[in-house]
This record gives sequence, C-alpha cells and structure tokens, in this order.
Amino acid sequence: MFTGLIEEVGKVLDIVVKNDIWTITIECEKIVNNISIGDSVAVNGVCLTVKEFNSNSFKVDVMAETIRKTNIKFLKIDSKVNLERALRVGDRLGGHMVSGHIDGIGVIEGFEKEGDAIQVSVSATGGILKYVVYKGSVAIDGISLTVNYVDDEIFKVSIIPHTKEVTTLTKKKVKDLVNIECDVVGKYIEKFLKYKDVEDESSIDMKLLKENGFI
Repeated sequence: MFTGLIEEVGKVLDIVVKNDIWTITIECEKIVNNISIGDSVAVNGVCLTVKEFNSNSFKVDVMAETIRKTNIKFLKIDSKVNLERALRVGDRLGGHMVSGHIDGIGVIEGFEKEGDAIQVSVSATGGILKYVVYKGSVAIDGISLTVNYVDDEIFKVSIIPHTKEVTTLTKKKVKDLVNIECDVVGKYIEKFLKYKDVEDESSIDMKLLKENGFI
C-alpha cells in the first residue's frame, strides 16, 4: 500500500523489452535508501517490484497487462516519473490508501491558475468517473489529490505549490495521458450492494444439522 505522497521524481535510464516484459532502470536518490530486492515501489502510481538496485538506481519488470492498462508504455529514456516507496506500519498516512493498481487512463484537458494553485482538468471514461466523488480522493500518476469538481465527462483537482515542485503533474501537457486510481472504498461498497439481495444458496439448514447429530 502507498499514501500517494510522492517522495521524489526519478528519471528513466534504460528500457529493455524481452518476451513482452519491460525491464526499466530508474535513476533516483531517496528511493534506494533502505529498500531491498522484492520491495514495492510505485512508479507513476503503478505498484512494481524492485529486482535490482544500487546506490543511485533500481530496476523493475513490467508485465504485458500493466503495459496495456497504464501510461508506462509511453515512457522513454529520460522520462520523469513519480516515485514512492510502500507504506510502513506506523508511518503517518498523510495522503490516502493507494494500492498501486491502476483503474484506467485519463486525459489532461487543461490547466488553470488559481492564485498560487493550479487547477487541473482530467477527462476519463464513465467506468472511472463513477468512482470519483466530489471532495473525495483520487490518485493521478500516483499523486494523492482531492476532487473539487466532477461531472459525467471530467473531474478537476487543485495542485498546491509543494505538489507542483515535487511531482511531474504540472510538467504534463494538454492531452497527455495519466494513470488514475480511484478510492478503493467506493468499489467495495458497489460490490457489497450488488450482492446484498442475493439469496444464500447453501443447502445447510437446521433440519440437515439435526439429522446429522450437530444439534
């Protein structure tokens, strides 16, 4: 699990594609401190596993499904990426619970300056927008943000100066694609409601228990 609070922006040093697996080497400073092989790191919000690391970079393998479903497929040498190590028990949870499992891709539709903040508009499919709630949380390229507007086509978030400085979001251009992860709570509620009226199909009843000596 992650918090959506980006620790640093890394740079793609190398990409090797073999048998539909992308091996990506990412340059960084903070992320390689106190990590181990097998640890999870969110790269643009995508949960990936460290396979190798040294004092200034780490490598991850990216499966074909992840390439299809995220903007990882658009990375190239020197691309900048948002990085976050997995949440440790006892850490402050300053953002929100982020799994690193991307729901889909959104499109940046515009930037609008509001004082010291920047409002970002993102369009997405109905399958994503149904989980986006006004004043709720959403992760864009792994960044935990609060929704301040949503309709049937777009949602908007505001970027404070700190987030502008330590993430890649305001370096994006209109029509760039971003990874979106919706708050998992809404998805669980939808699942529970879907099955709440389904009858229990179990054949175990009081008569069966009595006949078999359980009561």
